[in-house]
Amino acid sequence: MTDDLRSAGAPTLEDVARAAGVSRATVSRVINGVRNVDPAIQEVVRQAVSVTGYAPNRAARSLVTRRTDAVALVVSGAGVEAGADGEGPGPASGEDGSFTAQVFADPFFGRVVTGVVNYLRPRGMHPVLMFAETSRARDEVVAYLRQGSADGALIVSTHAEDPLPGLLTEAGLAAVLYARPARPVLISYVDLAHQDGARLAAEHLLARGCRRIATISGPLDVPAGQARLAGFRDTMARHGHPYTPIAEGRFTQESGEAAMERLLAEHPDLDGVFAANDLMAMGACHVLREHGRRVPDDVAVVGFDDSSAALACRPPLTTVRQPVEGMAAEMTRLLLDRLARPDSPATSVIFEPELVVRGSA
Repeated sequence: MTDDLRSAGAPTLEDVARAAGVSRATVSRVINGVRNVDPAIQEVVRQAVSVTGYAPNRAARSLVTRRTDAVALVVSGAGVEAGADGEGPGPASGEDGSFTAQVFADPFFGRVVTGVVNYLRPRGMHPVLMFAETSRARDEVVAYLRQGSADGALIVSTHAEDPLPGLLTEAGLAAVLYARPARPVLISYVDLAHQDGARLAAEHLLARGCRRIATISGPLDVPAGQARLAGFRDTMARHGHPYTPIAEGRFTQESGEAAMERLLAEHPDLDGVFAANDLMAMGACHVLREHGRRVPDDVAVVGFDDSSAALACRPPLTTVRQPVEGMAAEMTRLLLDRLARPDSPATSVIFEPELVVRGSA
């Protein structure tokens, strides 16, 4: 039967219906994901789809379901833009002036994409990568979603003042945010207990016997940077250390190197460093080696994220694990749940950090 069908042309819904012994309408309901179909019948129809080689017409299906089976994965920033027309990078741009260059240089974003793709692919869905670092780009994202070009948006924001989450909620568009919003916006999000992670780092350095401990913070205009610094300073204070030297970084290796140089110049006797992400910790280790400081014998170093940089560093980094892939998958699940139940309330999911001990501390 399958040879006859394929030789006659592309299999149709009627072919699947005959193979399954059900009506064309039943086949259509199963393929379009209608929920009120008996599971046994659904399985028979799926087997018939496999046997006949039927491939649904995505364009026709989207007319029926009003779904594209695509979601926008938006990396968003905010800030002063270079030109009056909205062109040009904002302050979150990389060393070469490109916002996208910074995104692709940071292993964090690759891990987010992995988590999103791994969740969507088995469900026959795909992400559309978009960047929104200017007001014009943000308007394009909103218009793209309003036009129905994607079913909803997954937002990874790099700046506390990013207006995009608010723009999407005001427009009534389905969206979920990675990391809690700095502004009061009624939007679902996933996040990490950042202060608890920084506490783990501080307690580990203290338990090693470090007493002159400094920290390289993340950018303090980013909520995660603020929270990690607050958690670290609070834990140090609770253990009798009222003052912790701080140098602010930008979550890049270069900024970690510059911050470590400043800390060594001002506090040459330090014996422990907590860097608020692994790239900055890697930069700190590089500078310490250049100054003849052994890691961890002279200075213990702890990072944050447990990214690929933690394993590439020499020695491998002790770090606080952020389960980025799992968080990105959960963010995606929340969005698909919202699409299935548009009236469901916004929610939040907070993940717990974990200390991973390696050679640097």
